[in-house]
Amino acid sequence: MTLSLYNTLSRKIEPFTPDHPKNIRMYVCGMTVYDYCHLGHARVMVVFDMIARWLRELYGKEALTYVRNITDIDDKIIKRAAERNISIQELTTEFIQAMHEDAEHLGVLSPDVEPKATENMDEMISMIERLIANGKAYSANNGDVYYAVREFPAYGQLSGKSLDDLRAGERVEIDQYKKDPLDFVLWKAAKPEEPSWDSPWGKGRPGWHIECSAMSQKLLGESFDIHGGGADLQFPHHENEIAQSCGANHRSHSHVKYWLHNGFIRVDNEKMSKSLGNFFTIREVLQKFEAETVRFFILRAHYRSPLNYSDAHLQDAKGALTRLYTALKNTPPADFDLSQNENSYTQRFQLAMNNDFDTPQAMAILFEMTNEINKTHDAKLSGCLKALGGLLGLLQQNPQTFLQAGTAGGLSDEEINALIAQRSEARQNKNWAESDRIRDELAKQGIILEDKAGETSWRRS
Repeated sequence: MTLSLYNTLSRKIEPFTPDHPKNIRMYVCGMTVYDYCHLGHARVMVVFDMIARWLRELYGKEALTYVRNITDIDDKIIKRAAERNISIQELTTEFIQAMHEDAEHLGVLSPDVEPKATENMDEMISMIERLIANGKAYSANNGDVYYAVREFPAYGQLSGKSLDDLRAGERVEIDQYKKDPLDFVLWKAAKPEEPSWDSPWGKGRPGWHIECSAMSQKLLGESFDIHGGGADLQFPHHENEIAQSCGANHRSHSHVKYWLHNGFIRVDNEKMSKSLGNFFTIREVLQKFEAETVRFFILRAHYRSPLNYSDAHLQDAKGALTRLYTALKNTPPADFDLSQNENSYTQRFQLAMNNDFDTPQAMAILFEMTNEINKTHDAKLSGCLKALGGLLGLLQQNPQTFLQAGTAGGLSDEEINALIAQRSEARQNKNWAESDRIRDELAKQGIILEDKAGETSWRRS
């Protein structure tokens, strides 16, 4: 079964044919660490974690090198550090740690390499020097260095925008030092009291776009298989990356074979933004919903589709995930080795995932299995459900732990267990009215009781 994926560059589904199947290389644009990660960041982390997991399932755990960078120098970082009266390193260290904590909560595995911009200045300066030598960039009188967009005729190949269309239709920053309004900065001359690095053009710091070109080439080579990120990065960031990487290495076409972009997050059908007041950090969401529920919610939609966030959608995701875990609780899974066992469910799951990572269809298969498990109580099939869920980073908790997680009703586990003990005593004394009263009281508090084989278990609704 061949993996096919949607390539933003060609605008079509293509078979995935890596240059070296035992050495697949993927670079994903990571976070600018000046604040807590928001839901858009959560989607990028979870989506490309899912993709990395699937590539390793198909090609072997050691076959993939996954790089996700950290931007730790930027105008927003400098401004935020000044506002808080702390050093830039203190600020970025704080939010890198927070990002790692958020990722861990969401079940996101660490990338193989996580380079920081500030640790790769030599590579950026070297690439800029090559761009100047190749006639693709120039040093301006103000100490900045710019990329000369019109010196790269293939500019626009990713976004489908032509240079003439851009001049006519885009809002382009007016800068007296640029030869063309479309040119973009590669190196920024130092401003007073801002961090800076020595360079052939004087003290300064890199522009945002050059970071990823330099770091991806250093770690993955002049060309590689997959470059990913959010849809908002397609233009201008990724378009500029192509121009830089190709311009530095005498290429006319993209240095990346497959460009993958995940869709936007929307909140009640409006694009998430701070200006609209509908902006949520991962931490805010995790105060209301269990982390695996958030991961499930993200993967329930196809990665390229818009994802509409609302409390109602998260509640629905929680209910759906509860169904899966309830099946695993009621039919404890037997060991199941996916590499040694195959059935119609595993075959169709693989077909779905190989069809441009179709997680909605893959999840539909999990629910088919759940229905069958609830009928047959087949422990081997339950093991298969858990194993397939694991490929998506799901269903690996103890079922009872998941089902009892949360704060429904504000009752602690101890208080719930005490009430269940009182109910059991009432049942032994055939005091059915008291037994029903306790059950109803717990139900009002969002606690669902399940009596089976003379024992009572519970879960939060």
